[in-house]
Amino acid sequence: MAKIAALYEEDFVRWTEAQADALRRAAGQRSNLPVDWSNLAEEVESLGRSQRRELRSRIAVIIEHLLKLELSPRVEPRFGWIETIGRERCDVERLLDDSPSLRGELDRLVALEWPRTAAFVADHLVLRGEADEGFVCDRPAYTASQVLGGWFPDQRR
Repeated sequence: MAKIAALYEEDFVRWTEAQADALRRAAGQRSNLPVDWSNLAEEVESLGRSQRRELRSRIAVIIEHLLKLELSPRVEPRFGWIETIGRERCDVERLLDDSPSLRGELDRLVALEWPRTAAFVADHLVLRGEADEGFVCDRPAYTASQVLGGWFPDQRR
């Protein structure tokens, strides 16, 4: 039991997965306790999924603002974009401190968020008159180390 309690402190996502598995095993043993084992396991597991969703959301915000820095000709909101990137990167690090197992998913999550976010930014640039109608962001995807490290696109235009 001490090992499970330690896991809670070390990696929240792995703890939720382990607890959901334990609850499902308990359900299979046909305990007579008045507990809705199956739904309880689902709810515990959903806590871990919410951590992944939060990470994906923060990654998408970082990609969005990196792309705006790279592609937008606007001068005025750049410092705000840079601040947002910095804040989101700090929040991602805090999330990864709580659930280090998510580090192994960073490349996959960045790749998943890239197409949707790049399309969103392209549409946004067209709507604001910063790109021609039909503009498509066809640049290569950023890497996880670019998204989450200290990298910024070359801002010389």
